[in-house]
Amino acid sequence: MKNTKQFLYTALAVLVFTGCKSIANISVPTGSTIAISAAAKQMPLTDDESQNWQHLDLLKDSIPGMSVEKAYVFLTGKKGQQIIVGVIDSGTDLTHEDLSDNAWINPKEIAGNGIDDDKNGFIDDINGWNFLGSIYKENSELSRIIANPSIVDAATAERAKAAFDIKVKEAEMNKERYGQMLAAVSNADKTIKTHLNKNEYTKEDVLAITSTEETIAQSVAVAGQMYSFGLSSLQQAIDELTGLVETADGVLSATAAQNNYRIALGDDENTMQITIYGDNKVGNSIKKEAHGSHVSGIIGAVRNNEKGMNGVANNVKIMAVRAVPDGDEYDKDVALAIRYAVDNGAKVLNTSFGKGYSPKKEWVWDAIKYAASKDVLIVNAAGNDGENIDEELTYPNDSKDLKTEISDNVITIGAMSEYYNENLPANFSNYGKINVDVFAPGVQIYSTTPENEYQKFSGTSMAAPSTAGVAALVRSYYPKLTASQVKHILMNSGTLITFDVIKPGSQSRENPTGDLVPFTELSVSGRVVNAYNALLMADKMVNGK
Repeated sequence: MKNTKQFLYTALAVLVFTGCKSIANISVPTGSTIAISAAAKQMPLTDDESQNWQHLDLLKDSIPGMSVEKAYVFLTGKKGQQIIVGVIDSGTDLTHEDLSDNAWINPKEIAGNGIDDDKNGFIDDINGWNFLGSIYKENSELSRIIANPSIVDAATAERAKAAFDIKVKEAEMNKERYGQMLAAVSNADKTIKTHLNKNEYTKEDVLAITSTEETIAQSVAVAGQMYSFGLSSLQQAIDELTGLVETADGVLSATAAQNNYRIALGDDENTMQITIYGDNKVGNSIKKEAHGSHVSGIIGAVRNNEKGMNGVANNVKIMAVRAVPDGDEYDKDVALAIRYAVDNGAKVLNTSFGKGYSPKKEWVWDAIKYAASKDVLIVNAAGNDGENIDEELTYPNDSKDLKTEISDNVITIGAMSEYYNENLPANFSNYGKINVDVFAPGVQIYSTTPENEYQKFSGTSMAAPSTAGVAALVRSYYPKLTASQVKHILMNSGTLITFDVIKPGSQSRENPTGDLVPFTELSVSGRVVNAYNALLMADKMVNGK
């Protein structure tokens, strides 16, 4: 039985409307300072809850989701208009069973005729554009700067060299450390299988072993250590450690040589002489390139079609703009991708990517300001380094000095979990009292992946589209609200969190419990996105009731 306490939903401030002031000039109300008082859900999530927790409601379900289902009850009888959301990402499989009906189709192009029917320079751009062509992998921006320091100023080049040296040293240490652990776990797994005489065994089987033979006892001890880390089996430990070793290998390989992937495009990333390149193949040509499909599903997987999962937004069309490879994106591609999506009617853009260096950041800032001039909201992922981005540079951003915004159309999102307690913020999420605006669900989010499959991913990459979906919902039903107004509605209407939480990135071997800080110190708003509250605030602004 749930331990039910008093629940106080955020009370929205009363608006005062005067004269004939246009809706675009109405100030967004400040959210209530009253927080919800609720007990965290004690039992593990059910299968259904784990695939949908981000849509659930704290009051009804004891899970701090975005109250999406409750939002649709509020929208009953209301009619929205179609909103195009530009997903600037890796390839997006818009043929997916849960995405195809919500794929944007360029109404001014005739598919497959090889003609630029709408005369925008992009031939047969039916569902979007692919600025990467056949490129899948790329070098990191850090390694590109090391290879060619002249692309940045001297101070940035020096900072990059120092960071690069640290990164290589850490990768060498990780490869050795995780490699040794992998060998020990693999040997333990082999020994236990031989002792039990079966290839598959349970945790209970291992804990029941009473042999005092040294090799077997050591193997049981290794297994026990893995179980204490929260791993359910030695095979899971082997898989995770293999991934960590491969990651370290990847860093070291990147330092050994630079591959000129860009040659496939015939483009110079350091000039804007050519602005149309790539092709119209926005879909996923490599199955493991699942990121863009996953992000798109969170925003706009077809609702209530009895397939897979529901996206946040109805009345939505997904425009796929492929600009993010396996490695760091180029600023030129990002800037042109933003402009392409804006010019083709997107009113919300999702940018679930980032890096620590940006040689042509001015191009991206100009594109952001261009989007602002066209009233387009950009929903940006804060990043997954567990760092304070008021102090650590991360790109893309909307501030040249980490203090002053260049425009008011970018909202930056941190990631939260389903736990309504000190574990609410994801331990990997970046944060910042100045540069992170609000938090949203980003841990183990179930969504679409290529070839009609579904998986759970974690990251601020998932928190951003969760928010973008709510933004699209608000813009659909209240289209007179500006991008800036929608941004501040999302921030001010979110659920206020007033308790202390574990600061992301603070847990370590030396400090396993991490540092407790007020959640309100992790973002501008101190809140988590709530679709129901956002719609209430938008409705009150537009209709004054």
